[in-house]
Amino acid sequence: MLLSLSLCALLVAGPSSVASFYLPGVAPTNYQIGDRVPLTVDRLTPSQSEKDSQVQSVFAFDYYHNAFHHCEPEGGPKQKSESLGSILFGDRIQSSPLELHMGKNESCKAVCGKQTFQPRDAKFVNRRILQNYNVNWNIDGLPAAQKMIDANEAIFYSPGFALGQVHGVELDNLTPVLNNHYNIFVEYHQAAQDTYRVVGVLVEPASSRDSKLLDDGKVDCGVTSDPVILSEKEPTEIIWTYSVYWVPSPTSFATRWDKYLHVYDPRIHWVSLTISALIVVALVGMVSTILLRTLRKDIARYNRLDDLGLDDFGGTNLDDTVQEDSGWKLVHGDVFRPPRHPMVLSILVGNGAQLFMMTGFTIAFALLGFLSPSNRGSLTTVMVMLYTFFGAVGGYVSARVYKFFHGDAWKQNIAFTPLLVPGTVFSVFFLLNLFVWARQSSGAVPFTTMLALVAIWFLISVPLSVGGSWLGFRGPESKPPVRTNQIPRQIPPSTGYLRPLPSMFLVGILPFGAIFLELYFIISSIWFSRIYYMFGFLFLCYGLMIATSAAVTILMVYFALCAENYHWQWRAFFTSGASAIYVFLYAMLYWVRALSFTSWTSGVLYLGYSALISALWFVLTGTIGFVATWAFVYKIYGSLKID
Repeated sequence: MLLSLSLCALLVAGPSSVASFYLPGVAPTNYQIGDRVPLTVDRLTPSQSEKDSQVQSVFAFDYYHNAFHHCEPEGGPKQKSESLGSILFGDRIQSSPLELHMGKNESCKAVCGKQTFQPRDAKFVNRRILQNYNVNWNIDGLPAAQKMIDANEAIFYSPGFALGQVHGVELDNLTPVLNNHYNIFVEYHQAAQDTYRVVGVLVEPASSRDSKLLDDGKVDCGVTSDPVILSEKEPTEIIWTYSVYWVPSPTSFATRWDKYLHVYDPRIHWVSLTISALIVVALVGMVSTILLRTLRKDIARYNRLDDLGLDDFGGTNLDDTVQEDSGWKLVHGDVFRPPRHPMVLSILVGNGAQLFMMTGFTIAFALLGFLSPSNRGSLTTVMVMLYTFFGAVGGYVSARVYKFFHGDAWKQNIAFTPLLVPGTVFSVFFLLNLFVWARQSSGAVPFTTMLALVAIWFLISVPLSVGGSWLGFRGPESKPPVRTNQIPRQIPPSTGYLRPLPSMFLVGILPFGAIFLELYFIISSIWFSRIYYMFGFLFLCYGLMIATSAAVTILMVYFALCAENYHWQWRAFFTSGASAIYVFLYAMLYWVRALSFTSWTSGVLYLGYSALISALWFVLTGTIGFVATWAFVYKIYGSLKID
């Protein structure tokens, strides 16, 4: 924990300490005066409204969508190579006709000739302006941004700039205005003699209805004239123009992302982490008390009574006393009885172990700085590849658990482990992608990418899972520490919080409490197109969540065993996995407070992805609780001397 705090503090406080260290793929590009600096364009994404801070859509659109009439470069736009993660998240990076030359200011320049908006296109664009869509550009790997000021008066750069403006106050009298002129401010740093690097990009959009092309090929931007209002009844002609201003900056290349990676209030993170840490300390303390005091006394008493021989010393009363104090010993002959549906449980645990390894390694790589925001989509790409290669872990764990449950349908286990959960996830993802495709959104994953995912799945993940399962079944079977009775013991009826549903809702809120704050920032980064980078906090929250899930599940199963309920396997999985219910409810609360969708398809998409993420969270946390409880039960019953 101390090491984690140190790493987190280093991440938060010390970005400038890596001034002379560059990670692979983010080495600086050097320019000389007059060199062309490439400007690429990306999709248009919805953003927060300035009035109510809500997002009204989840669909992104291609920059060169016909309705926007953006000028294309000669020969058509060229698609830039993208990573798998970038494609999955909808990035569509393409070349542009805008020309930028290092150190050369351009006061007013036309992108191309006049563009005509027909009424149908004007209606489409006006709707996007009313929904607060942003335009996204990239210059030397940096997103073109707009300058923002938070509540603490701290200045930061927010990626993207407005497609247009909304004039008016009343909902029935809002007028969308299209921004057709862009003032581009490029900040550059002199690294050496005649060597310059781009360290910041700001764009201030404006609207000018009277821009004119002059006879000498130049253009009059007319930025002080009336704004451009696209008519939905007759064609409207506009001219796209831009100006470029180069601004020297003392910011070095290694710290140029500091302006974009903004923490709104780091004190909130530390307060949340402190509360979560106190909860974990309390829970671990309770579990330690049970293990070191209560259970140690019980185990010593049971072993002493077995050595003495209760029949010779009137042990009936002593046994009754032991039964009243700790009923968990009475079910020693049934506690390792295989649960119902062992196949399904073993498959879920195997896939949960695969998710656990993937999540842990991804956060660790991001914490160490190997997933730079300069490499767009690198986080998602690493997640997909790690999940693929950890298929061997999933298969091995699933096989070991199923073999421990004395399952004999090993062929079905080998086949279903890499197919059931990933197949369900892929099917839901494919169906949701159809809604995105139907809206002609750039966020729709191309069919070729779908085929690539299927190929990675069946050519890499499935064989690795099969190999892991084969090793798991080939290994020696883990023998339970006590023998299982032939006739199952009758279970007394549960009362109060020991019943399954109350215990799930009571315990599930504690693991959720360890991660709910970071969950807010993760959801915001997904639906608000923000950059998430607070991996130091996420690393600590992930560790606290693991400790909390394990501790509360062990406590609840211990209480159930004391009540002579030996069906702990599914109870442990569902008790810890119940935090997924709160994750889903929190996503619904976020919808009510931060989102105001104007179409039912946006709601379907948000609901579907929220349910999918919650289901994967259920598998992950359920596995943590099951494995921790399995180790706990194995330990306490292995300490008893039973003939």
